[in-house]
Amino acid sequence: MTDSATSDQSAAHRPLTVVIAADTFAPDVNGAARFAERLAAGLAGRGHDVHVMTPSVTHIAHGTFRETIEGQTITVHRPPGWRWYPHDWLRFVLPWMAKHYSRRVLDEVPADVVHSQSHIILGRALTRVAHRRGIPVVATNHVMAENVIDFTTLPPLLDKVALKLAWDDAKRTFDMSRAVTTPTGKAAEFLESTIDIHGVIPISCGIDKRNYTPDLTPRARSRVLFVGRLTTEKHIDVTLQAVAKLAPELPDITFDIVGGGDQRRNLEQLAQRLGIRDRVTFHGRVDEAQLRAAYTRADVFAIASIAELQSIATMEAMASGLPVVGADAVALPHLVNDGVNGYLFVPGDVDDLADKLRTVLTASPEEYLRMQRASLAGVEIHDIEKTLDTFEKLYRGEPLD
Repeated sequence: MTDSATSDQSAAHRPLTVVIAADTFAPDVNGAARFAERLAAGLAGRGHDVHVMTPSVTHIAHGTFRETIEGQTITVHRPPGWRWYPHDWLRFVLPWMAKHYSRRVLDEVPADVVHSQSHIILGRALTRVAHRRGIPVVATNHVMAENVIDFTTLPPLLDKVALKLAWDDAKRTFDMSRAVTTPTGKAAEFLESTIDIHGVIPISCGIDKRNYTPDLTPRARSRVLFVGRLTTEKHIDVTLQAVAKLAPELPDITFDIVGGGDQRRNLEQLAQRLGIRDRVTFHGRVDEAQLRAAYTRADVFAIASIAELQSIATMEAMASGLPVVGADAVALPHLVNDGVNGYLFVPGDVDDLADKLRTVLTASPEEYLRMQRASLAGVEIHDIEKTLDTFEKLYRGEPLD
């Protein structure tokens, strides 16, 4: 190899300065925020200079901070954030100020690439400013209508109008991007069918399976687990009803619910009406150590959601060696191989979910261990290092394998 070729190769793989636009980020607890955190930390761990632009926790305590995310120190730019009170945690930057703060960040940071995690406010603004300055943009979509429609406070008819306008604007934002990605092939199909774009690239959000501890020892099985936001599109009420249906024949069955959200009180009241309040534990939001321990203790992961573009929680459950019973909707069939590492059930069908949970909880030790091992094998393709490799290529404009 010539000195010139070696120099070109070295320059091509120099550390990058990456600016990530995230409308949700730590301390938020949701799939999009967790992905942005892992992406930022993973890139920083590879030597890149990572900056994240995200709303401040309050509109008073704003500014630029050095923050530790998953063991890595990154620069976080937090313009003033305001709470959206119909939602239990959502914050936003005033839309008419978003471009101002985007210009300020890109004035200070010599960005090689911008990676937008949302086409709604900050991602939209930072994309437009970067595009005008000739800075490449990679966009990732984490949004489905069901994720936001409950919080618009608009009448149903106006909800549809607002969503159409939002997706039209999303297309204009995505058209300014070098590449558009989303977590799964099913999510890519959804996005391409919703707006007129093509070539959406499915890239797993990825997890570091080394962080999770499977328990493959034989044991009595009774503990059902759900991890996620307590919102209507998660349909946790369906799982509560299935647990109640199983309680007479599986007297030791319990249901652990990890996560916070606006539906907690309603779910607590439902558990009381179903007569299983003593079997259900609402843990609320927990730290990472407690979360991983909850996965290790559980016997089956149940997810009735109909709005998962990937479901990081399901991947975490698989990495913990748990069989999964999930709704046959959107991206969950990409993770749950029916009859292999768990079972799919008809969305909203309490009887079907109860049947599938019963099958897992009463399986022979050999059959249960087979499902555990299948989950561990199935999560291998979602290794975070593969995800980081792919995004690095997109940032550099290199072809994907």
